[in-house]
Amino acid sequence: MYKLTRDAIEQAARQVYQVMPATAQYAWPLLAQRLGCTVWVKHENHTPTGAFKVRGGITFMHWLKRTHPEVQGIVSATRGNHGQSLALAASTLGLRALIVVPQGNSLEKNNAMRGFGGEVVEYGRDFDEAREEAARLAQAHGLYLVPPFHTELVKGVASYALELFSAAPDLHSVYVPIGCGSGICAVIAVRDALGLKTQVVGVVSTEAQAAKLSFEAGAICETASATTFADGLAVRKPVAEAFAIYAAGAARVVAVSDEQIAEAMRVYYTDTHNLAEGAGAAALAALIQERGAMAGKNVGVILSGGNIDRAMYASVIG
Repeated sequence: MYKLTRDAIEQAARQVYQVMPATAQYAWPLLAQRLGCTVWVKHENHTPTGAFKVRGGITFMHWLKRTHPEVQGIVSATRGNHGQSLALAASTLGLRALIVVPQGNSLEKNNAMRGFGGEVVEYGRDFDEAREEAARLAQAHGLYLVPPFHTELVKGVASYALELFSAAPDLHSVYVPIGCGSGICAVIAVRDALGLKTQVVGVVSTEAQAAKLSFEAGAICETASATTFADGLAVRKPVAEAFAIYAAGAARVVAVSDEQIAEAMRVYYTDTHNLAEGAGAAALAALIQERGAMAGKNVGVILSGGNIDRAMYASVIG
């Protein structure tokens, strides 16, 4: 992937703002008291789909319409947020959106995808099996297969990083969850385009450590399973193009347990009254884990989404 210029990021942001406004970033005082550092939260839980992915969906669909005008529809695999994003962006442009999710996927995320105009197919035991089925359906139905990672997705997602760095240019570190990698790659791209010195810290689940193992080995490593309730982090093998970017651009990758993530979800609720899904709270969980090293510093955390089923959230909060 080529380096994104500030111009390219700003152009992508203009496309995003035709569909949604910028989201807020707040330095919450109770988080600062709790952690001994200034904590800027980037509120990607406040987008129209409740997660950051919608930004990339918008710019990707614009690119697809421009470069493949013959395409009538798209297909992609997701655990939910990517699928909602594509369903919304596709229906805005009058395209069919077929979304493949693993069996037993979140009912509320499935309903949301249908609400935005997507057709939902359940297949396979995890994201990786759903991804294989999506590729088969693309062939069978003549649909465009949207990958989980693509330059045009990163370009749209970069709009949130541009907003954050514009509001808080002097951040020492930013903690970003890693699933397929568009979030962390976007933050790295904007930091570099703006010439900032901010450290970008990736965050994974202890139950899905492929990105961390790969980062530390300097080569792609795969795990046998990725079973975490933070479904946005549940990836067994890094996307090669994304790995190349964060391997070079991240300071480190931190792993947090499901219990640490659950605690961060409770902290978000008590200190900011914001709803965070598992992956959405992972960055804060990592900051809580590293608070000693961050004492007195200006730190950003990406609250990447708030799409969690009610029963699951009730059990965490309770």
